Amino acid sequence: MSLVAQLQAALGADAVLIAQADVAGHVQDWRGRYRGPAACVVLPSSTRQVAAAVRIAGQLRVPVLAQGGNTSLCGGAVPWPDGAAPMLLNLARMRSVRSIDAANNSMEVDAGCVLASVQQAARERQRLYPVSLGAEGSCQIGGTIATNAGGTGVLRYGTTRENVLGLEVVLPDGQIWNGLYRLRKNNTGLDLKHLFIGSEGTLGVITAASLKLHPLPTAQAVAWLAVASPRAALQMLDLCQTRYGASLAAFEMMNGLQLRNVLEHVPGRRPPLPAAYDWHLLVELADTRAEPALTAALEEVLLQGLAQDLVLDASLATSGAQRAALWAVRHSVSEANKKAGIGWTTDCAVPVSAVPEFIARATRAVHRTLPGLPIAIVAHLGDGNVHFIPLLSFGQWNALAHGPATAHAVQHAIHEVAHALGGSFSAEHGIGQLLTQEMALFKPAVEIDMMRGIKGLLDPHQLFNPGRLLPATPHRPKGVSSDE
Repeated sequence: MSLVAQLQAALGADAVLIAQADVAGHVQDWRGRYRGPAACVVLPSSTRQVAAAVRIAGQLRVPVLAQGGNTSLCGGAVPWPDGAAPMLLNLARMRSVRSIDAANNSMEVDAGCVLASVQQAARERQRLYPVSLGAEGSCQIGGTIATNAGGTGVLRYGTTRENVLGLEVVLPDGQIWNGLYRLRKNNTGLDLKHLFIGSEGTLGVITAASLKLHPLPTAQAVAWLAVASPRAALQMLDLCQTRYGASLAAFEMMNGLQLRNVLEHVPGRRPPLPAAYDWHLLVELADTRAEPALTAALEEVLLQGLAQDLVLDASLATSGAQRAALWAVRHSVSEANKKAGIGWTTDCAVPVSAVPEFIARATRAVHRTLPGLPIAIVAHLGDGNVHFIPLLSFGQWNALAHGPATAHAVQHAIHEVAHALGGSFSAEHGIGQLLTQEMALFKPAVEIDMMRGIKGLLDPHQLFNPGRLLPATPHRPKGVSSDE
């Protein structure tokens, strides 16, 4: 029997999509930059169905691609253009919140649950699941775990990795590993969940997760600030951390070009400040104390920043609607950039203290190749993650000779700057099919060898998401230089 026939017999005909119209939305990324063929799209409704589909694919040596909400920025969630067409496994039908244990501050969910739904389920029990990002209305929990998503809450709560207690995973041989522990302490050998967090579907299919919850903040204070420079923003971060400690929940930065893109291309977004500025901050405090006290505390530091000429202007939200409007501007960045042109998105992390230097040196590196090219910048300043985005209009992109090669060269130059400053070329977006060769250049050979060894042990036939995460061939890293 063929792959499709066996899958239909095991899961039901409605769980296997083969018609072009049904498959189309799954084989291209949301920005239209990556596309590849799929043998079929499988929609299992249980972990056992996932295991059955994986066993069938394994017996026929068909590659397997696990797909979440397809919100990747590096081509990690759609089929590869070369090689055998994979069985695309989407867990959209697996959306149950299995249980919430408020006393244990944990919840167990299917991997197909949309992130926003998980957040809402936790809120209904007066708890917080703190991973928050622009795509939270469509990305699935399994995908956020497979890519170790970051987002705007990392400063206080850490990345996804730090908010996962346990996992359920279907292995490449079809076995189900039930590691849905709900414990903070479990010192019984290797903590195997960490193999799969950030593995981008190369080692198994995450089907469920035990997530760490936190007390739900009952008060928030949010302000939008214009600052003189990235260095002034860093000084404001120090003031806020010193004054607020753990109450500082988010500290986001963007430049004027990025804000203009949002205001011009996303309907309903309003200017946070009456005048235009080059650099902006979005600051949030969250706590369980009275909201007026929290707002007064934030206002106090804003006044201190104004007195020290670090802050040029500020708007302090006075209602929930105003807070939501400010966050809507921040979460509209990806949509705005997609409409504004072709952005060569980078996802670098550097030590927080090095962010201003990274921006300056990366700008020089880009302008050596394309003088004067506009650069949109949006950064999770509190954790050192900078999305540094050279941005071409659609006309500029169409007129650019050797566009893909130029884009790669420019992105690589930015990555070299991050590396020279002790940073990483991928902070939260993952590797996908876009950055595998950067892995070969920047990762030590021993790390690549260890990852290959783990991959070979769990997936000896190399069927799970081939062409992603790991470089195509063994390597020895080349030297990388700074931009000076």
